[in-house]
Amino acid sequence: MVKEQREIRDLQKGSYLIMDDSPCLIIAYSTAKPGKHGSAKARIDGKGVFDNKKRSLSQPVDAKVWVPIIERKQGQVVNLEGNGVAQIMDLNSYESFSLEIPSELNVSGESEIEYLEYGDQRKVVVR
Repeated sequence: MVKEQREIRDLQKGSYLIMDDSPCLIIAYSTAKPGKHGSAKARIDGKGVFDNKKRSLSQPVDAKVWVPIIERKQGQVVNLEGNGVAQIMDLNSYESFSLEIPSELNVSGESEIEYLEYGDQRKVVVR
């Protein structure tokens, strides 16, 4: 799993962050003014990219956190397996794997999809 370290002040809404060992999308970011004896604090609310769980974090803005490098890839539906699962072939590496297709996405055989990959986790992107 590829990740890098950044200061919290460099993050913004819409970027990614690792919270509780899970990659999360930042849905809210706010900072409080520095206090008499400390530095400014940031409050970050995130939503798990692969598990959709909400998480929050409160740290000084100069604290370092891990940021995941999530790859956005293209794939083609090879076969619909039923129960919302499809066999996907990556359009670059030609690797085949099974992925759950969200119900709001209407796919058929040979449809092209976009998916996110981080380590061994994958998820179809709904545009």
